[in-house]
Amino acid sequence: MSSNTEITVSQLARIIGTPAAPVIIDVRTGEDYDADPRLVPAAVRRDFRTVSAWAPEFARRQAVIVCQRGQKLSQGAAAWLRHEGATAESLEGGFEAWRDSGGLLLSTDKLPSRDDSGRTVWVTRARPKVDRIACPWLIRRFVDPRAVFLFVAPAEVPMVAERFGAVPFDIEDVFWSHRGDTCTFDTMIEEFGLRSEPLDRLASIVRAADTGRPDAVPQASGLLAASLGLSRLFRDDLEQLDAGMVLYDAFYRWCRDAVEETHNWPAPGKPA
Repeated sequence: MSSNTEITVSQLARIIGTPAAPVIIDVRTGEDYDADPRLVPAAVRRDFRTVSAWAPEFARRQAVIVCQRGQKLSQGAAAWLRHEGATAESLEGGFEAWRDSGGLLLSTDKLPSRDDSGRTVWVTRARPKVDRIACPWLIRRFVDPRAVFLFVAPAEVPMVAERFGAVPFDIEDVFWSHRGDTCTFDTMIEEFGLRSEPLDRLASIVRAADTGRPDAVPQASGLLAASLGLSRLFRDDLEQLDAGMVLYDAFYRWCRDAVEETHNWPAPGKPA
C-alpha cells in the first residue's frame, strides 16, 4: 500500500493527459536514463544532486517525482520539494513500475531543443482550425506543458522558425506535417511514441475533420463545427488555443472513458 507521500502507477495514469495532471519530474541517474531514454508523458528531467537549486521553481505546485525504482532519489527529491512548499509525491515503483505496467512513454529522440527558459517553441500558420489546435493540445498535455506556440502569416513561418529558434509544424515540406492521408496530429503521435487506444481514437476524429472527410468518423463533423465556431469567436489565436484546449480535453476524455455511454432520456418507449 502506498503512503501519503507516494502515488501509484494506476492513480497517475488516470490523470496523465488531463488538466489535473501534476508536474512530473524525472530524477533518474544519467546511466538509468541513457539505458531507456523515454519519459512518463510531459515529464521534465532534473538532476537530483541539485534539487536545492531547482526545488523552489515548483513551490505551491503539485508534483510527482520519478526515479528508477521509486526509492531514495525520488523520495528524497519529493521531500525536498515539500520543504519548499510543493505538494510532492514519489511514484511508487518508479519508472520501472510505470514501464512494466504498459504505461504510455514519450520517445525523446525527436524532442526539439528547449529555449533558455526550458520550453519547446513551435511556429505555425495563423488562424488555426483543427490540426493547429489539436497538435498544441497534444504537446502541452503529453510532451511539454510549458510549450510556446507562435502563430504567424503563412509565408513567414519558415523564416520565423529560423530567426526565433522555433519548430515549424503543419506547413508543407517540414518534418512535423501531413504524411499521405494522415495529418500532423498523426505524425506527432507516431514520432513521440504516443500510440494508445484513446489517442488513436482521437486521431481518427482529428484526421477526418482536418482532411475533408468528416463523414468518415461520426464525431468528426462535431469537431469540425466546433473548431470553425471557435475560429469565429476569437480574433486572437492564443485565446482560441486556450478555448480549444478545453474542447480537446473533452474529446480526449470521451475517447478514453465515455465511448460506451449513451444518452438515456427520455426512457425507451416514452415520448420526448
